[in-house]
Amino acid sequence: MTTPIKRINKRMPGWAKVVSALILVLVVFFAGIRLSVIPGLKDLFGTETNDRSGPALLQSIQDMSRYDAASGNFQIVVDLEKDAKFLPDAIRGTRTLYVGAGTVDAYVDLGKVGENDVTVNDDRTSATLRLPHAALGKPSLDPDRSYAVSKERGLLDRLGDLFSDNPNSEQAVQKLAVKHIGDAAKESRLTARAETNTTDMLEGLLHSLGFKEVKVTYGA
Repeated sequence: MTTPIKRINKRMPGWAKVVSALILVLVVFFAGIRLSVIPGLKDLFGTETNDRSGPALLQSIQDMSRYDAASGNFQIVVDLEKDAKFLPDAIRGTRTLYVGAGTVDAYVDLGKVGENDVTVNDDRTSATLRLPHAALGKPSLDPDRSYAVSKERGLLDRLGDLFSDNPNSEQAVQKLAVKHIGDAAKESRLTARAETNTTDMLEGLLHSLGFKEVKVTYGA
C-alpha cells in the first residue's frame, strides 16, 4: 500500500506577485527617465531652479585712487594629474584637463603721488609729474570662458565622490590656472603698456587745461 505524496505548492503568493510587478514597473519607469527613452518623462520630472538668496549687504566702501590703464586677457590649458603610490590609475588617481581664461589689470596708483612729485612753473604752462611704476592686479578667472575638457578618476576616487559634499570639485585646477595666468602677466609687457597709457591720459588732460609742456616720469 502506497501513501500518496502531496505536492508542495511552490506557486508565488498573490501579494508577492503584486510587489514584484510593482518593482519591475518602477525599474522600467526610472530607467526610462534616466535614458530618456520615454518621451515627455524628462520634462515631467525635470529639475526646477529657484533663487531664494537674500538681499546683498553692503559691508564696506573703499575709495579707489588707482588708474586702471591696461588689461590683459590670458588663456591656459591646465593638465593636473594626481597619482597614488603602488596603485594603478584605474584604482586610485585623477587627471583633469582644464581650460582657464582670465584677465589681469595693470594700474598706476595715483594715491601715492605726493606734493613733491608734481612740479608746475609760475605761468602754469609746464608741468612735471613723477608717478610710481605700474603694478599688476590679482588675476581674475572668467567662469564663462573656463571649462573642464576631460576628467579621469580612479575607482576609489569615484566612490569618494558619492560621499563628498563637493564632488568633482575643480578648485585645484582653478587655483593652478590663476597662478599660471599671474605668472604670464608678469612676463608680459602689461605694466609698460599701462605706463604708456597713463602718460597719454595725463598729457591729454593737462594739455586741455592749458599746459603746453607735460613731462611724466616713473620711479619707485
